[in-house]
Amino acid sequence: MALLFIGTTDIPTAGIRVQIDNTSRMVVSITFKARNGNTGNIYIGTISKVSSTNGFELRPNEAQTFTFPFRKLSVPISDFWADTAAGGNGNDVDYMAILAP
Repeated sequence: MALLFIGTTDIPTAGIRVQIDNTSRMVVSITFKARNGNTGNIYIGTISKVSSTNGFELRPNEAQTFTFPFRKLSVPISDFWADTAAGGNGNDVDYMAILAP
């Protein structure tokens, strides 16, 4: 049985990426949503690729879902990192993940 995992990650300082979650829970599907009140874009990616100007870009109030349809293609939630554009100190990204059973 798959489990739902929901959370919010705060990005206190633009240009300093933060880990979405530091556990090894395996993600089958994950949705990221940038908070409506954010003052800058959010960037989602891996630790080596995401920055305040690079990654999968989410504008305020924008959401995107990533799905990994097979267990062997799922990834740990700890692989996801976020950063925010300059001027976006304190921006938040919400997430909702379906975890592998």
